[in-house]
Order: sequence, then structure tokens, then C-alpha cells
Amino acid sequence: MEPIAATPAEEIERRVARVASRKDDWVKTPIPARIALLSACIDGVLAVAARWVEAGCQMKGIDPTAPLAGEEWLVGPWDTIRNLRLLVTALEQGGAPCPPRMRQRADGQRVAEVFPANLTDRLLFTGFRAEVWIEPGKPATQGTIYRAPQAAAGKVCLVLGGGNVSSIPPMDVLYKLFAENEVVVLKVNPVNAFIGPLLEEAFKVLVDEGFLAIVHGGAEAGALLASHAQIDTLHVTGSNRTYDAIVWGTGEGQEKRKARGERANPRPFSAELGCVTPILVVPGPWSAADLRFQAQQVAGSVTQNASFNCNAGKVLTLAGGWLQKEAFVREVRAALTRTPARKAYYPGAEERWRGFMDRYPQAEVLSPPAAGTVPWTYIPDVPPNAGEHALTTEAFCGLLAEVSLDASDPAAFLEQAVRFANESCWGTLSVTVLVHPSTMREHHEALARAIADLRYGGIGVNCWSGVCYALVSTSWGAFPGHAPDDIRSGTGVVHNAWLFDHPQKSVVYAPFRIRPKPVWFPERKNLARLGRAMTEHEAHPSLGRLLKVLGAAVA
Repeated sequence: MEPIAATPAEEIERRVARVASRKDDWVKTPIPARIALLSACIDGVLAVAARWVEAGCQMKGIDPTAPLAGEEWLVGPWDTIRNLRLLVTALEQGGAPCPPRMRQRADGQRVAEVFPANLTDRLLFTGFRAEVWIEPGKPATQGTIYRAPQAAAGKVCLVLGGGNVSSIPPMDVLYKLFAENEVVVLKVNPVNAFIGPLLEEAFKVLVDEGFLAIVHGGAEAGALLASHAQIDTLHVTGSNRTYDAIVWGTGEGQEKRKARGERANPRPFSAELGCVTPILVVPGPWSAADLRFQAQQVAGSVTQNASFNCNAGKVLTLAGGWLQKEAFVREVRAALTRTPARKAYYPGAEERWRGFMDRYPQAEVLSPPAAGTVPWTYIPDVPPNAGEHALTTEAFCGLLAEVSLDASDPAAFLEQAVRFANESCWGTLSVTVLVHPSTMREHHEALARAIADLRYGGIGVNCWSGVCYALVSTSWGAFPGHAPDDIRSGTGVVHNAWLFDHPQKSVVYAPFRIRPKPVWFPERKNLARLGRAMTEHEAHPSLGRLLKVLGAAVA
């Protein structure tokens, strides 16, 4: 893949000035014009989709004709088109789309049931449902920018794009434009710089109108833009270290500035910054088939995208007294062992892996050594203690730590597991809960209490929490409340296609045994065919395209 040159400083200045000159016009752009822009972008993404997938495969060492290429269809064009289409739907309803159902919990908190919204959702995601919980004490209002009179002056947002998942930059851009009413300068991450030219083509109408500019470069370009006089707000998907460097400055003075509350960069800043994602396995009467299925669920959450996901499963949390614990662990090890190692394309992966290996001599390497890869690695017997390295350090490579809690009863385990996840695992972005249907029925109140008490922005019940990212109907971001001097998983949300003004967290529920086999499972043989079919249907839904998706899903 040919390297993409950094945008010269003078060209960055020109592009920033162009976008800044259009920020007030964007605020005044009416809904019909915005819908036309979104619709044009759908066609634009579809036009570049095949090249987008091929470039992503090349970067990640994937054969573009192999089933694994389907990952790139789903985490790139499909998700971006889904976001665009759901925004069109929201704006067609005046920016305040009516969710299928609103309910109120006993404590007064409002919950919007946002998925499934139609028959297609029910057919493609059989048995799935999703909720957006509104912050307690806040109204369940939607799309304020489309309902309230807007200030005459617009804003320019700098989006620092994530380098691991190619749909992150365009979807962050869309949220700032269509949910927060800000024009955007996107600096593409050097890791997946290939996405820049493709987005310029796909989002050409936004670029031509001056509502979006795309630039390339590394830390120097980022620093120039973050302190630019014409940049009003900032958004980053990446590392808390990047956030701290921008907000508090670098070097020895950073901690002193934090202590004084003296920000080096005072601009409003939203951010999604990662997590050490726990998987809470509730003890129950699992069959041998259940054990195998959920082991693939765990393995898929670790291996998808070579584990370079902020929501990758990282802490397998088990009940020490569960009679099937060892059988389940054997199945998880086996599922990881069967999965071929992936190219370690994200910088620093091997160094991070070696740091864990040095600390945990009991770690089990499950993949044969291969140049350019980090092997799938299982770390048993990690103490469930606050401050433990595996619980407080985001590995961002193919590691899975195992923690056992002193419990055997489901209700007792849930109480302990929630406390452990909230207090001992770093971050508040994502968590997965696996629970058998009979356990769910018998301990319904305990499970409901656990879901309510988990301080996470995205919760997956019987599905990988990454589904909260992918659905777009749900909000995606940290649980609210992190202070700038202890930012952890970040602040603010993206996706949130129902445009709720005050989302607290999203919860996705799935059947215990999902059918057909989920797309994140590592042994999906026809993923490329399915990914392409889903993308084409998402862009222009039709019965014929839907039948192609369903045929690929069950093949």
C-alpha cells in the first residue's frame, strides 16, 4: 500500500479556513438539504465500498478473497451506511424520531426501547432487542438542534480519527455534523490513512460544500490543529494518553497542571478512549453445546479485528464455585487455539504483549509463533484485586485474563461481579454478561439490578458488547461522569441515531444461543459474502437484497 503524504501546513490552514467560513451556513442548513447530503453520501460510500474493503484487508494482512474479508465489509462500509441511513430516518421525522417504546423504571429513570424498529431488524437480528437509558433526572428529549432556536454562530470541530476500525472516523464525523451541528476537520490516523482519500470521495458532497475537510499527518499535524485559533471543539477516539496530552500538555508539568486544574487546551472535548472490557459469566445449567457456543462468543470478542478493539473482551470473570467452570475454560482455550493468529498491524502490540508476559509467567500461549503476529494468549488465575495490571492496563492485543470470584450462586455472583467490574476494571465503555435463560428467569430481579448498577456505556447481554457500537441505534461512549483530570473511557457519545439529548448507557439483549451464527464468531465461513450482501441491502433496502442477506446468513 502506497504511503499517504502528510498534508502540508499551508494546505491545512487553507482547509481549516474553508470549513470555518461555512460553519454559520451549516447551522442554517434545513433538514431537507441535510437529508439530500446524507443520501448522496450513502451512494458515495457504496461506490467506494469494494476499494475500501480491499485497502483495509491489505493493511491488516487479510486475503481479500477469504471469508475474513467480511470483517472489513462490516466494520467499514456497512456500519457507515447504516449510520447514514438511520440519520436520514431520524431527520425525516424532524430530528426527533419516535422510538418503538418508552418506559419508566420504578426509580423514575426513562428507558427507550430502540431496537428492533421494523420487520427487517427482526429478520436480520432475530431475538435481539436494545435500549437506550436516559440519564436520571434528565428529560428524554431528542434532537435539540432541530427543535430549539440555534445560535447564529456555528462551530468547527476537530475530529482525531481512530486508527483501528475504519468506520470510526466517518461515524464520528457524522455525529458532530448531524447530532451536534458542528462542521468538521477530520485528521486521519496514520495507522489507517488509506481511509482518507476514500472518505473524500464518498463524502464528496460534504467536502465540496465546505462542511468537511480531511487532512493527513501525525502528532505534529494533530498538535497544530488542536491549538488552531479557528478550531472550537475537539473529539478523539483513541487513548486517554492522547487526551491528557492535548488537554493538560506534555512533559513533567502535566500532573502539576492537572492538580491545579490548569488546562493547556480549554476547548470543549468529547472522547472515546477504550476500556479493559470484562465478560461476566453467570453460573448456570449450561449444556455441552452451550459451553461450546459461548466459548466461541468469548473467542470472537477477543479475536475480531485481531483484538485491536477498545471493546475487545479482556477479563473473563467466572464464579469459582461453578461446577462447569473448568469445562468452560477448556472450551474457551480450544476456541482461541483453533483461530489462526492475525497480523499485529497496530503499533506497539508486541511490546504491550511482552509487558503482560513478563508480569504473568502463568500465561498460556495458544497460537504457534509466526512473524508479524501476536499469539492468542490466555492468562489464568489473575487476582481480582484493584490495581492489578491485567485489570487496569488496556492490552490492545490478543490477550484474555481469567478472574475467579468466590461465588457459586447466580445472585451472589452478579452482586460481586458488578462490584468487581465497576471498581477493579479500568474504564466504563463496555461490558458483556452471559446468562442462561433459566438462570435469567429464576434470578430476574438480580439480573435487572445488575444491569442497572453496571456503570458502563455499552452493555451486551448474551452478545459481545461490540454490538452496541455496531447497531448505531444505540449510543456509544463512556458511562457519564468522568472528570477531565481522570478521563478513563472518555466523555460524550457518538452513534445514538435516535438523537437522545441525554443518553446514559445502552443495553443490547440477545438470545443465549444466537441463530444464525453471529458475524463476530471466528469460524464464520461465508463472512465475505454476507458482509457484501448486508452492505448493499443497507444502502438500498429491497426484498431481493434482503433475501440475499438471509441466504448468506444461513449458508
